[in-house]
Amino acid sequence: MKQFDVIVIGSGPAGQKAAVQASKAGKNVAIIERDQYLGGACVHRGTIPSKTLRENALRVKKMRENAALCNFELAEDTEMSTLIDRLHKVLKAHDGFMVSQIERNNIERIHGRAKFISANEIEITKVRGESENCQGKSFVIASGSIPCKPANIPVDHENIFDSDSILTMLYLPKSLTVLGGGVIASEYASIFQALGVKVTMVDRYPLPLGFMDSDLTEKFVHAFQEMGGKWLGEKNVSSVEWDGLSQVITTCDDGTVVKSSKLLCAAGREANVKDLYLENAGLDLNEYGNISVDELLQTQVSHIYAAGDVIGPPSLASASMEQGRRASCNALGIEVGPMSKTIPSGIYGIPELSAVGLTEQQANKEHGKITIGRANFEEISRGQINGIRDGMLKIICDENGEKILGVQIVGEGATELIHIGQMAMLSNANVDIFVESIFNFPTLAEAYRVAALTVIGQRASHADKY
Repeated sequence: MKQFDVIVIGSGPAGQKAAVQASKAGKNVAIIERDQYLGGACVHRGTIPSKTLRENALRVKKMRENAALCNFELAEDTEMSTLIDRLHKVLKAHDGFMVSQIERNNIERIHGRAKFISANEIEITKVRGESENCQGKSFVIASGSIPCKPANIPVDHENIFDSDSILTMLYLPKSLTVLGGGVIASEYASIFQALGVKVTMVDRYPLPLGFMDSDLTEKFVHAFQEMGGKWLGEKNVSSVEWDGLSQVITTCDDGTVVKSSKLLCAAGREANVKDLYLENAGLDLNEYGNISVDELLQTQVSHIYAAGDVIGPPSLASASMEQGRRASCNALGIEVGPMSKTIPSGIYGIPELSAVGLTEQQANKEHGKITIGRANFEEISRGQINGIRDGMLKIICDENGEKILGVQIVGEGATELIHIGQMAMLSNANVDIFVESIFNFPTLAEAYRVAALTVIGQRASHADKY
């Protein structure tokens, strides 16, 4: 029986970083992945495929907007493969990079399905059915997440899809119903709408992306509807059925009926632990269906750690990477400082949204009075040049209009722009830094200066130089 210092289950962002960190600490490490390629759902079914599709959707949208230069429409029978034309090359390059990293760090890669036999032993079932057992002094569970399956949504992966199977469609559909208003739902709904698909979003909440401030999500919905999409908020879905011929019929409690060629159920994700037999290791799931961990990413079993989507929010690839690294460090007794709470979120819809720090609601609750500055991209020269109509940058400060509590952005380029605000917050800089700094002209980054000036203008007494 093989024995390892650290066994990592899963090769997504968290698992990969956990394995590399443990190896660099001089430990004997194994990484177990049931898929043929490394990277997990993030690489092969989520992040990379959807962002590749998004890039082509943006190109199509731009060509339509420039009708004076070129009258462009996609053919009705456009194959999905042509819209993700670079995906194979991107995935192959990414897999090659990860394989090289795993090999040069002398990490043993095991292709198979793992399950716990006890708290220190796992059984790995290989592709051809043979199995082997391994023992580990420490474990890092980084098995990721899978789509939730509501009982009233008969996902068949042919007409009714989930977030893992949506890109397996052979052809671009004429119409699509998207159930949900979270990150995945918002990304795919806006991407397919930009491609010319007639998209209807249905959700139980008034606005999508409820963890962000409503003034930003309202701009997102406006942009979605300007492209031709339809948002149906405050609707509870009672049934979904394929009519056996050409349509998926969605019925809501209030009698609303939506018919479409295909449907995407994006009702959230849950921990991918079904086949791990956690109970054999003395572990169980919390009320949210995730593995509970403490601030050290340690589970209720002292030598078993968990990281990434399997422990729940924030469920960001960037955060998962750092969690994986820290999980290994903590398991091996390597001292690390507290994990930064200044982690930006990125929603790759059309338009993008991104945020760091507190929302307006959170800031109000924690600080009482606050000061807010906004800058609309249409008021910024680069915004006018790029034709960005539904973009905004928002800075949330304390009552004195000095300390930056949070930054939220909607508009193309938001996921890149957010890092300026992030760095300012990490440096504990006052909002004045955005006025005292000189940005390239014309750039969208100038929105920081405009929003900062709005904040400073609300101070009880502010410097005349502003």
